[in-house]
Amino acid sequence: MSAVIETKNLTKYYGSARGIIDVSLTVEEGEIFGFIGPNGAGKSTTIRTLLSLIRKTSGEAKIFGLDTERDKVKILEDVGYLPGEVFYYDDMRAIDLFRYSASFYRKDCTKRIEELSALLELDVHKKIEDMSLGNKKKVGIIQGLLHSPRLIILDEPTSGLDPLMQKTFFNLIKEENRRGATIVFSSHILSEVQRICDRVAIIKDGRIAAVQSIDELRRSAYKSVSFTLRDGTVPKDFTLSGAENLQISGASVGFLFQGDVNFLLSTLAQYQLMNVDITEPDLEDIFMHYYVG
Repeated sequence: MSAVIETKNLTKYYGSARGIIDVSLTVEEGEIFGFIGPNGAGKSTTIRTLLSLIRKTSGEAKIFGLDTERDKVKILEDVGYLPGEVFYYDDMRAIDLFRYSASFYRKDCTKRIEELSALLELDVHKKIEDMSLGNKKKVGIIQGLLHSPRLIILDEPTSGLDPLMQKTFFNLIKEENRRGATIVFSSHILSEVQRICDRVAIIKDGRIAAVQSIDELRRSAYKSVSFTLRDGTVPKDFTLSGAENLQISGASVGFLFQGDVNFLLSTLAQYQLMNVDITEPDLEDIFMHYYVG
C-alpha cells in the first residue's frame, strides 16, 4: 500500500503567530484518516498548507508522491476538497457552479452531478444565495466529489446537515472509499471520527499529539475507572499511581488508569465500595487525556 499524503516537519507561521509546527503524517492509499482537535488546534491550517492554498514556512509535503507546491496543478486534478466554510457566487445557480467546476477536469461529470444531487436531495436550479446553510453545504459536497477524485479532503463536513442527511453523507463517503478513494476527515466531533475512520491523528496546539488506529486507541493501556464508597467521602488528597484526569465528587471517584490492573484492584480493595466500574475508555476520554494539562 502506497502513501497518498506524506508530510515531514510541516510548519506554518502567520508572522510570529503559531499555525502548525513539525507536523509529520502519512496517509495510506485507500484508508479513511481522521484528523481531530478543537477549533484553533491547526486542522484547517494543515489542510490548507497541504493543498498549497497557503504557503508553508518550512518542512516537506507530498500528495501522490508529488511536491504539493511545485506540482499543485497536477495534484488538484485528483483531489476533492470541502472547506469548513463554503463561499460561492451567490447569484449563480448550483447547476451552473457544478458545470463551471466540471470544466476544469478532462471528463464528463454530468451523470455524476445528477447522481449526487438526487442522493443529497438538492434542487440544483435554485440560486445559491436562496439556499439554507445545509443546502449550501450539499453544494460544497457535490462540487468536491463530482469528478470522482482519488483523494477527498473534508474539513468539518457535517456542519449544517440534519441527522438524516448526515447518515446519507456518511454512507456516500463509505461508498467513495469502497470505490478506491482515500479520505481525510477533519472534525472536532469525536463520534463522527469514531464512526467512519480507520486511523486518527490528534492535533494539539499545532502539533501532532498522537496517531493511532481507532482500535489501538481503545485498546491502549488506559482503562476508565470509577467507584463509589459505601460510606463517607473520598479524601481530597486521594492519589493513585497510574491515575490521570482524576475527578473526585463526594463519595465518587473517576479517572483514567495506566498500569498494572492487579495493583489497581489491590488498592481499591482497601476501601468499602458500593460499586466499581472498569471499562475501555471512549474516544472522548482518550481525547481529553491528550488535552489535559
